[in-house]
Parts: sequence; C-alpha cells; structure tokens
Amino acid sequence: MRNRSTRHLFATVTFVAGMAFASAAAADPVQVQVYKSPTCGCCNKWIDHLESNGFSVHATNVPDVTPIKAENGLPPRLASCHTAIVEGYLVEGHVPAEDIRRLLRERPKVSGLAVPGMPIGSPGMEGHNPERYQVLSFGPEGVSLFATHGP
Repeated sequence: MRNRSTRHLFATVTFVAGMAFASAAAADPVQVQVYKSPTCGCCNKWIDHLESNGFSVHATNVPDVTPIKAENGLPPRLASCHTAIVEGYLVEGHVPAEDIRRLLRERPKVSGLAVPGMPIGSPGMEGHNPERYQVLSFGPEGVSLFATHGP
C-alpha cells in the first residue's frame, strides 16, 4: 500500500511541478525592441497597444530610424514611422498585436510584417473615419498580404 501511495504522490508532485513550469513559461511576455523618433506620439500609442496586449516593450529613441530599416531588409516602399524587432522578425509601423502573435505562432519564412504609412484606425493611429488597411509580409520571396483590417 505504501509503495502505491508513494508513486501517486510522486506523480502528483511531478504533474504540479510540470504545470507550474509550463504556466511560468507561458506567462513570460514576448520581448519587443522598438526604434522610434523621440517626438513621435503615435509610436508611443502603438507601444501602449502592444503592452496592453501582453508584450514587453523596450523603446529606443534614435535620430533616424532609416538605417535600422535598411539593415534589416525593409523595402523602402513599406516604411512607416517606427521599426521593431520581435524574435528575429522585423515589424514595421502600426501592425496590430494580434498579427504579431499570429506571425510568432505560424513562423512563416518571411523577414517580417509591415503596415506602410500611418493609416487612420490602425493601433496608435485611432481616430475618426478609420481606413481599411493591409498588413503585408515581406522577405526574399517578395511582398504578400498577411491580413486586412478596418471597415
């Protein structure tokens, strides 16, 4: 009887420890490095959007974000105001948190995601008369539609 109780206790402790480890791992927020202008308000609002969706953001103010975009292979026509690096992917502009989560879940063979320009209604660019906008994936294979948002 004692042997069975000991095995049951060991199994229970192992299960609980495993669940605690899995829970702690799942609770670790995804780290996002953002490069932005020190005076850009919409960049700060996009950072707030990411943080409110569980991301951990480290923002670095730089006088010119263009070299970071170029070094990471962003096609110039996809540029926006801020650039982020998330688990090896480049995230350009006002990409919704849900699309970044999908990118990290699916892990497509792309360099990253971009929302070109600054469309009204995208995260950080909330306002009257939101626009329909596209999130594009880009990489060595070219540019593709990743998601569409808006009215």
